[in-house]
Amino acid sequence: MSSQLRGISARSLEDVLSAVSAAQGDSAETGRGLFGVVSILDSAPALRRVLTDPSTESDAKVKLAESVFGGKVSAGALEVVKAAVAGRWAAGRDLPDGIETAGVVAFVKAAGKGADDVETQLFEAGEIVASDPELRAVVSDRSIPTEPKVTLLGRIFEGKLSAETLALVQQAASARLGSFERVLASFGQVVAEQGQRSVAVARVAYELGDDEKTRLAAALKAKYGRDVHLNIIVDPEVVGGIAVSVGAEVVDGTMSSRLEAARRQLAG
Repeated sequence: MSSQLRGISARSLEDVLSAVSAAQGDSAETGRGLFGVVSILDSAPALRRVLTDPSTESDAKVKLAESVFGGKVSAGALEVVKAAVAGRWAAGRDLPDGIETAGVVAFVKAAGKGADDVETQLFEAGEIVASDPELRAVVSDRSIPTEPKVTLLGRIFEGKLSAETLALVQQAASARLGSFERVLASFGQVVAEQGQRSVAVARVAYELGDDEKTRLAAALKAKYGRDVHLNIIVDPEVVGGIAVSVGAEVVDGTMSSRLEAARRQLAG
């Protein structure tokens, strides 16, 4: 998501996200419209090339975007798209990638104070899919069109997730930037970034109590210098201790890992 865009694309994304913040109207409708635009751009490489052509004046690209998307998406979504095509992108694919990130942020805006719940629910939905081999196989099968996957996920999670989270889970089914699990995790990172938080995944042997979670979150905040959203995985194979990953950094203090290290040493 946003962290994958570099250089001029990252700078253009900042302007796009500012447009999301300024957009009037229903933020969820803005998000849905932006996801729809992403789908159109993915299926229309010629249009994508024109809208990202650095030799074409920004005003001309904005007018083209208005003619293509005007009346098909909400006014708020159209304003965001206009900001996107007015920017400069290092690669044609960066434009829909940036608009997809903007769509995620629009749903964060729609969630308001419930954004922290969106982070938790995204993680839990990912765990549910990963724990069901048949469901995971269907969602991960690129030969299956996106729409049936969206319908299936809607049936499974309707009423169990907030409307904002469900929209993100269904968008992840398109797996534009990798596997369903990878995209869902990247959406979680975008949600966390909007709250200026990091995301930590803790693998433990038993369900932590509220006090333990509070102490762990405080310790991680002290280490990383910012608030941390904590996701917990209870894994019976963890003999004791705790393994925590924050981004690419993993701190493994479990007894099982120490036993495995000792076994390898003994085996030479």
